[in-house]
Amino acid sequence: QVQLVESGGGLVPPGGSLRLSCVASGIIFRLYAMSWYRQAPGKQRELVARITARGSTTYADSVKGRFSISRDNTKNTVYLQMNVLTPEDTAVYYCNVNIAGQGDYWGQGIQVTVSS
Repeated sequence: QVQLVESGGGLVPPGGSLRLSCVASGIIFRLYAMSWYRQAPGKQRELVARITARGSTTYADSVKGRFSISRDNTKNTVYLQMNVLTPEDTAVYYCNVNIAGQGDYWGQGIQVTVSS
């Protein structure tokens, strides 16, 4: 079965950086676009960044220039490098893959807290 396991979250002061990782199993990783979403308390889940199978990337306007999504197909891993973090980036971050005919698969979520 498809499994997505996130790591790398935690507490970081404003202006700091974190790198999230998501290891995928149960899929032919290199064939699929991968995404990062986040959900802050009281808000809807939102798309943060997406990387296609070919490596093309898209970002939410709120993170452009600060976040970078990348993938390593040899490790079945997608990364989210987050720089210049602000308290507004505080959220639970989720790794996602959408498989045609099956729907969305989600990781368990990982907390990122930006606070001094």
